[in-house]
Parts: sequence; structure tokens; C-alpha cells
Amino acid sequence: MLLKKLFVIACAVAATSGAWAGGMESLEGFVKNAKSGRAEFTQTVTAPPKDGQAARAKVSSGNFEFQRPGKFRFDYKKPFAQNIVADGETLWLYDADLNQVTQRKQSQALGSTPAALIAAAADLRALQADFALEAAPERDGLQWVKATPKSKDGQLQSVQVGFQGDALAALEILDSFGQRSVLKFTKVEVNPSLPAGTFQFKAPAGADVLKQ
Repeated sequence: MLLKKLFVIACAVAATSGAWAGGMESLEGFVKNAKSGRAEFTQTVTAPPKDGQAARAKVSSGNFEFQRPGKFRFDYKKPFAQNIVADGETLWLYDADLNQVTQRKQSQALGSTPAALIAAAADLRALQADFALEAAPERDGLQWVKATPKSKDGQLQSVQVGFQGDALAALEILDSFGQRSVLKFTKVEVNPSLPAGTFQFKAPAGADVLKQ
């Protein structure tokens, strides 16, 4: 009986270890093989509880596109229009309601960010320069990798990336203030042909442009 129990435990540990290793393999395959991509996303942001009140979740949705290395765009459609565009040199943030554009040098903005995990890094070694990577337990039918920034100066505490095979499926972002953002990707296309102007951004007429 004892031998049988030990065998069952050993099988469980081996299965779990295989699933955990699969997350790292999925990340490596994604970074290596997905040179471009697009998807629809839903983002749920939950602030930490405050003064005994339950946390409230804010939900937004839109489209996401990327081209490795270093180009991506998030186009938020609901509930408010907002664009985040990285063209390889500059990171642009446009808030339609405020008619305001924030412009930053991409090299100063993307190092240890979720965008680096998705689109900025050319390979796994480049990611490991900025993040400590470790496989996480399989859940929700996905394989996960936890990425912790090596720099302690940013506002990012950790990111977990979920994969279905080599396909990106989810991001879970925890910032240093305890706020959690969960992005779920659907209708994912890997290596689509993207129009040449996809990652170009031009400030709308009359918009205030702030350089940081």
C-alpha cells in the first residue's frame, strides 16, 4: 500500500512538473515563432480593497496588434476610446476624451513592462535580461509563466502570461500598489500580414501633446 501511494505521488509530481515546464516552452515558442499577431482583448482592472470596501472592477475592451521586435498597438474601444502605439522608437498614448497625447521614448518606457513580454523582446535571452522567469502551475486550461522584473524601480510587481499551446491567451498584471489587471485575448491570429501603417501614429488636429 505504501509503495502504491508513493507511486501515485511520484506520478502527480511528474505530471505537474511537466505542465510547469510547458509554460516556459510555450513562452519560448511564442517569442521565437510569433513575429506578428493580432487579437481582440477584454481587460478587467481591480483595485485593492480600501477602507473596508470591496474592490470594484473596471472592464474595457478593444483590439491588439504587434510586430516583433518593439512594435505594438492597443486600441481601446469600450467604454472609452484610447490608443497606445509603439512604433519602435516612440511610445504614444492618446486619450480621445481629453484630446491629449503623451509621447515618450520607447527605450525608456518598455524595459520591464508587459509589452516587453509580448512584443519587444527578440528572444528568450533578451527577456531574461529584464525579468526573472519561472513556470507557474497550469490553471484555467492554460500554461503559465510568471515574470518578475529584475529592476525594483518600476511600478510593476509581477506579470503572469498564459498560453494555449504557443498562442498567447492571457496576461495577469500586478502592480506595486496592489492593482490587478487581467487581459484575455480572443480571435488570436499569429503572423498575419499587417498593413505598413499599422504602427504609425499622428497626433489628431488640436490635440495637446505632452513629451515625457
